[in-house]
Amino acid sequence: QLQLVESGGGLMQPGGSLNLSCVVSGSMSDYHTIGWFRQAPGKDREGVASIFTYDHSTHYADFVKGRFTISRDSAKNIVFLQMNGLKPEDTALYYCAISRLPITRAAPLYTGGYAKWGQGTQVTVSS
Repeated sequence: QLQLVESGGGLMQPGGSLNLSCVVSGSMSDYHTIGWFRQAPGKDREGVASIFTYDHSTHYADFVKGRFTISRDSAKNIVFLQMNGLKPEDTALYYCAISRLPITRAAPLYTGGYAKWGQGTQVTVSS
């Protein structure tokens, strides 16, 4: 049974940094994309960043480009989201998810392409 567990969230001042982790347990052989998503209160869940497992190419939402970096430790099955230059609007519950659907190769930040999700880690950016 594939499981995803996020950690690393917390309270941070604007301009600060956090590094989120997503530990994936179980076989990932059928899956090709791991993504980070977020959902703020009253808003839809949105894609933040994703990485293809087969070539490690990365994809970012425009609102995090240049600030966030997604990476993967293949040996340990951990995916990281390094978040720098945090803004109050980054406040949200952050989830990692994994996909094996073909649509995700063309739309790597499309939430509908992901079937397995973690429970999320809260990130709050406030002074």
